[in-house]
Amino acid sequence: MTESFRCAGCGTELAPSALACPACGSLVHAGELRTMAKTAESLAIGGKLAEARDAWDRALHLLPLGSAQHQQISTRVAELTHQIAETSEATDTSPGDSTAWWKRGGAGGLAVAGLLLGKLKFLGLGLLKMQTLFSMLAFLGVYWTTYGWPLACGLVLSIYIHEMGHVSELRRYGVAANAPLFIPGVGAFVLLKEHINDPIVDARIGLAGPLWGLGAGVAAFAIFVLTGSPTWGAIAELTGFINLFNLIPIWQLDGSRGFHALSNVQRLTIVGASALAFFATGQKLLILVGLVAAFRTFQSTTTADSRTFATFVALIAALSWLARSVGAPAS
Repeated sequence: MTESFRCAGCGTELAPSALACPACGSLVHAGELRTMAKTAESLAIGGKLAEARDAWDRALHLLPLGSAQHQQISTRVAELTHQIAETSEATDTSPGDSTAWWKRGGAGGLAVAGLLLGKLKFLGLGLLKMQTLFSMLAFLGVYWTTYGWPLACGLVLSIYIHEMGHVSELRRYGVAANAPLFIPGVGAFVLLKEHINDPIVDARIGLAGPLWGLGAGVAAFAIFVLTGSPTWGAIAELTGFINLFNLIPIWQLDGSRGFHALSNVQRLTIVGASALAFFATGQKLLILVGLVAAFRTFQSTTTADSRTFATFVALIAALSWLARSVGAPAS
């Protein structure tokens, strides 16, 4: 028999999972929410931004979706997430001390080595999720029959690295999401469990995929240069093409999310960068990137993030160079 309880305000019988009274609208967990709010604000005042964000995030689960309180706290979580990111960047770019150059270099080398090992470990963690592993194998099987196993494995791995780039940035900002899911013949995606209200956070999460994808493409190109294997060359070029395609600022593609944090002037500059990259590489996909970017230039925007802008331009230049031979006529 299902246990029930009553609203403290009007006495209406409530279901165990109820978050608000359907009769009077009173919040079931009002007392607990007040305590959480005081705790969160105290943590924020004390500079413990991550703990404050986590406290507000726990409060979200006690509020009905769509309620004014849920929207207000979601906004507060987004603001704290942005503050945490800005604080982290300021720490990363703080001036160095007077330590001897060789000591700084050694520490820097160890830091880079640790970072690379951490990234490799992080990439391995994604494969422990059954939905990721099984969907990846299904995806691999489809492309294996068409292109053979070496090219299929390379493409699947590069797409996986792209998606894990999103996951890494989502974790950094504390945004809940599912593991990557592959769809044979389509691609892969990461399903978010909550809405991102901050356009800058959304842009940086979106562009993290092409950034990591660029890293995968450069690694494949380096192996191609060292071995001369045409398969690795093809993987590098296709990886560049796939990630460049994702920069088209339309629908749910990564480029569209990046455009959320760009001003009209910055968007127009993206059009110019696409044109220059097209004349330099001949990659025809840039025509589509530029045309859609030109259309988006006339849409209203209130945000202008210089880091997002610089990242977008750099990705256009690097990915178009990497993908320059894809779709080119045979010589």
